[in-house]
Amino acid sequence: MRLVTYGEREEERLGVLVDGGRYILDLNIASHGSIPPDPIAFLDGDYWELARKVVNEPAADIEPAALIEANAVRRGAPIPEPRTIIALGLNYRDHAEEGGQPVPPNPLLFAKAPAATIGPFDDIVYPPQVTQLDYEAELAVIIGKRAKNLTPEQAWDVIAGYTVINDVSARNIQFSESQWFRAKSFDTFAPMGPCLVTPEELGDPHNLRIWCDVNGVRLQDSNTSNMVFKVNEIVAFISQVFTLRPGDVIATGTPAGVGVFRKPPRLLQVGDLVETGIEKIGVMRNKVVSPST
Repeated sequence: MRLVTYGEREEERLGVLVDGGRYILDLNIASHGSIPPDPIAFLDGDYWELARKVVNEPAADIEPAALIEANAVRRGAPIPEPRTIIALGLNYRDHAEEGGQPVPPNPLLFAKAPAATIGPFDDIVYPPQVTQLDYEAELAVIIGKRAKNLTPEQAWDVIAGYTVINDVSARNIQFSESQWFRAKSFDTFAPMGPCLVTPEELGDPHNLRIWCDVNGVRLQDSNTSNMVFKVNEIVAFISQVFTLRPGDVIATGTPAGVGVFRKPPRLLQVGDLVETGIEKIGVMRNKVVSPST
């Protein structure tokens, strides 16, 4: 399944892409209220089997109001208000090398504010405090079950699905402070989407092309096979630190090609169109705008 949310900010509703992505099936309406419209409540309640039953119902049995044209509504992030966003630094060897950094012996963790989350086609706002705005295409893992002290083998069982995240970064702040939270957490610095793809539909998360284009020019182009620490290893490692909960998001690191390390640097400017994509998941398109827009 490919889960999405749609609607205005803070009013997003959970749905599933159907008919090749032309329509969103509102799971709450289609289930006559049995499935909650909030994605975290959906994960908390483990409504997967009921959702699959609803999706597989004959078209004639579906409430007409449950089908929404996908292009006619705003698309939210798959998890519009994550409980936690944990990200990894230097998890692609070529990215570590381009920045002159050693590959860490363990996953290098940092946090992003959940309030930074926006939808896959929303605008990225260029804050006045920032002079070096940068992009980072990343595979994100969405947790579906409460879990603690997992082994790498157990970690697969708590993953609800995968999506794309752009770990937008204020490099002038990141490089001037000893930790990265402020540089990574401005409002709109976590575009996420365009959907959550379930593990059974995605297949192997370690063999996916990942890229980022700015104004049609490809600046990042890699494959998730190049991750230093694999998805299940990352999830298990984090679970040794704190309890994972449904709706937590883990950004698994970015490959080489970020703007600040290009020669010459290619940092984001107001008016740029940033397209971030991962094979089998989809593409986000976010325009960079000034705060007054």
